[in-house]
Amino acid sequence: MFLPLIELQRDDKVFIAPEAPDKGDATFGGQFIAQSLAAAYQTLEDDRAVHSLHAYFLRPGDVDQTTELEVSAIRDGRSFSTREVHARQSGKEVFRLIASFQVEEESPVYDRATMPSAPPPESISTTYDDFTLSVTHPDGGETWWYGADRPMEIRYVNPPTDTSAVTEPQLMWMRINQPLPDDATTHAIALAYLSDSTLIDHILLPHGGRWQEEGFLGTSIDHSMWFRRPARADEWLLFEQTVETTGGGRGLANGRFFDSDGKLIATCMQEGLMRWITT
Repeated sequence: MFLPLIELQRDDKVFIAPEAPDKGDATFGGQFIAQSLAAAYQTLEDDRAVHSLHAYFLRPGDVDQTTELEVSAIRDGRSFSTREVHARQSGKEVFRLIASFQVEEESPVYDRATMPSAPPPESISTTYDDFTLSVTHPDGGETWWYGADRPMEIRYVNPPTDTSAVTEPQLMWMRINQPLPDDATTHAIALAYLSDSTLIDHILLPHGGRWQEEGFLGTSIDHSMWFRRPARADEWLLFEQTVETTGGGRGLANGRFFDSDGKLIATCMQEGLMRWITT
């Protein structure tokens, strides 16, 4: 369930966020993003909504620990507020986020990006869990992986099922897998949670590799996101993802969210580490 993930407890000057529902080797980065954004929102007036965030993943998170979130008010102006959040476990900082919030304003609207053609989510049977298992257990010996416990649903439009090099955008329909309340704040936090899912998983595709393959050690380094329009995160959104560049032990990917009406909802970028186990 998503909502319990962002139910924070106040402890003096910090917020305490719950542990991860999925028990992998490290905390899912989207959880840190969402919980930190939720903590920042609790220090703001109700007239402000997030329009951008920038974050660094500093250490792997422990899925069995709660997280201490310290929020600093960097600035409160007439139109904008800025917050910085330090996330700690066992006294060590594991994640840092800075986010900017704006009072709603009107201005001319222009979007260069257009929604790519994709079949409706109801017609797609392949999930991201299916694809992950097909790479990690091609013999079909496993039917579950820990990421399946995250409160989201992902249907993969064009999974790279062979081992060829792929440079085309990867398309996925995704949503939070439970009904959410109507307030825009919850949906913005939920969208931030979704934005970390699968984004850098494609940085090996141009080289004929797959993120899930044995011997590859990849992890998120940083994440940036810009919110363009409100949208319900519990309804299907199309996530278009493209690899921008790789090299120097890193890969950079960008993503765009569109709602079912074709409107651009948010854009994001993420850089990930590219390493292999050497024997």
